[in-house]
Amino acid sequence: MKRNTINTIETKDVLEALADKNTMIIDIRPVDAYNGWTLQNEKRGGHIKGAKSLPGKWTKYIDWIEIVQSKNILPEHKIILYGYDPDEMNTVAALFKRFAYDKLFVYQNFIEEWVNDAAMPMDKLKRYRYLVHPAWVKALSDQQKAFDKEKGKIVICHAHYRNRDAYLSGHIPGAIDLDTLALESPETWNRRSPQELKKALEEHSISADTRVVLYGKFMFPDNADEFPGSAAGHLGAIRCAFIMMYAGVKDVRILNGGFKAWEDAAYEISYEDVPKNPITDFGTAIPAHPEYAVDIKEAKVMLKDKRSELVCVRSWTEYTGQVSGYNYIEKKGRIPGAIYGNCGSDAYHMENYRNPDNTTRAFREIEKQWIESGITPDKHLAFYCGTGWRGSEAFLNAWLMGWPNISVFDGGWFEWSNDPNNPYESGIPE
Repeated sequence: MKRNTINTIETKDVLEALADKNTMIIDIRPVDAYNGWTLQNEKRGGHIKGAKSLPGKWTKYIDWIEIVQSKNILPEHKIILYGYDPDEMNTVAALFKRFAYDKLFVYQNFIEEWVNDAAMPMDKLKRYRYLVHPAWVKALSDQQKAFDKEKGKIVICHAHYRNRDAYLSGHIPGAIDLDTLALESPETWNRRSPQELKKALEEHSISADTRVVLYGKFMFPDNADEFPGSAAGHLGAIRCAFIMMYAGVKDVRILNGGFKAWEDAAYEISYEDVPKNPITDFGTAIPAHPEYAVDIKEAKVMLKDKRSELVCVRSWTEYTGQVSGYNYIEKKGRIPGAIYGNCGSDAYHMENYRNPDNTTRAFREIEKQWIESGITPDKHLAFYCGTGWRGSEAFLNAWLMGWPNISVFDGGWFEWSNDPNNPYESGIPE
């Protein structure tokens, strides 16, 4: 019987393959390396320009081949794999072979040759440093201990919505709990007033100069539809990150993949109820970035401006008016003139912005999806959803990509639909 061998490929051949539409170059390293982090102290961060992200970690998922196909990686393509670990490359290659991907090559010189040659094209997420990985947070958690006597230098926040048990059942050592209600109002689900934000941030030892790391747990309780975003604590963390950025915290980071990423890294889990150490001065006037938030009056102006777009980051059933999204929102439909930003299956999921392990989806994939929908960086974009959580995640993605003129329409469908004088429409747009 003929042995199933896997061919290797040289740097010059990979360079030539960049122009071939029938070739798929696949980066099997962790998504954080793909984004720009140098996880093995390589000379340059990022990935081969045009490469797709398909981490070796995902081979453990039963639906791995469906993930591959969803990225339009097909058996008729020539496949070039590269990564950190030769054994992992061979494992991924063997799995491709099992599904009849026969035009398969492994590129083993990515670190030694491609990364070290500045002429070789690479790409990375512009603000990747603000989407951090577990090892970075581990080092920061250790460093945090050195600042015990200097309040507010580093604060790690475990975000949740009215669910301290999510925090007490295990968190990153040194993290304090942060209820999203500290920063947004349950009456409107909008960000709180500047005075309230100042008080809340100071109570959590956060000033404008604090380095803040936010994360949450992915939890899906039976009563998820009672509250906006309660199904995913990590989405709440992203919501808090947006509000902190709006307020003026200069260094806000998100743990990519949330607490699950920390668990997967097998780092220590703490059950200590870490006390908060209030400070007396946030350090700057709130909001420092009022342009990050759009309210309903400005949203109406944007709808009439050809240089602006309201982007509806909701599911198709919400956008077309089949469901309202939440049991406390009566009206079903969309804001006339809003462009569809497609969050995923329903009000509690963000599949179109997330990878299978809940890390942030490859930024070029999100960008491609947006541009095909008419969402482009040359316009002022205000992302919205039902109550602001999903809109905040879309905002964060655009901010990480360096898109210049972005906001969250904070009131979203909840505020818009509550006013009987506001128009709305349903059905499939013409």
